[in-house]
Amino acid sequence: MKVALFATCLVDTMVPQVARATAVLLERLGHEVVVPPDQACCGQMHVNTGYRREAVPIVANHVRAFAGAEAIVAPSGSCVASIHHQQAAVARRAGEHALADEAAALAERTYELSQFLVDVLGVTDVGAYYPHRVTYHPTCHSLRLLRVGDRPLRLLRAVRGLDLVELPAADQCCGFGGTFAVKNAETSTAMLTDKMANVLSTHAEVCTAGDASCLMHIGGGLSRLRSGTRTVHLAEILASTEEAVSPHQSTQPAVSR
Repeated sequence: MKVALFATCLVDTMVPQVARATAVLLERLGHEVVVPPDQACCGQMHVNTGYRREAVPIVANHVRAFAGAEAIVAPSGSCVASIHHQQAAVARRAGEHALADEAAALAERTYELSQFLVDVLGVTDVGAYYPHRVTYHPTCHSLRLLRVGDRPLRLLRAVRGLDLVELPAADQCCGFGGTFAVKNAETSTAMLTDKMANVLSTHAEVCTAGDASCLMHIGGGLSRLRSGTRTVHLAEILASTEEAVSPHQSTQPAVSR
């Protein structure tokens, strides 16, 4: 299958290794990965801050960039949720009904990474090896809008060498929420404090999730505490193999910040 990779603007700018890991994983599973060069933002941050009209040309660019793709995969529950629940609605509200129809059709072929692996490819064991104690944070959009359920956990349980520990109060928000963290900094910090306490209570080496944005928020807090617990995107764990892990890397997992 030819898969179009939607890297997302945050991943492309802040943690490009997550996009690379997604491509490496999909190619290892036997699929051709293409990266449409005209892709940009999905428009989520504009819609969420009230700039719906301004989001219309962004939606149009996204639809053009991925037109004709058999399947689109993104390492982001948040952006995929926006594609599924916002793009067509924003276009239709602006009277752009043809664009809305195209956006809705594109959304049907757009998947968050764990959804694509489990539901489309039908795999949970992707041949990964990651010898670390790991806890999983289910991000709000993936949990509540996409309803990915236990798909990421099923993938993690199949990783050789990985010790998966349950995160207390896992369904509670980490406090990021895009501009929420900026506009409501004190509340966001209080929520992050609770999330970090729960992560640290697991004694995990690594906290993982399917959204780089939440990992950036949690990872920033953990690094300021000098806790020794790091954040690593789900795609990076699933892309890891025994051949690719050196003795040094096995004790120093990659960090997403």
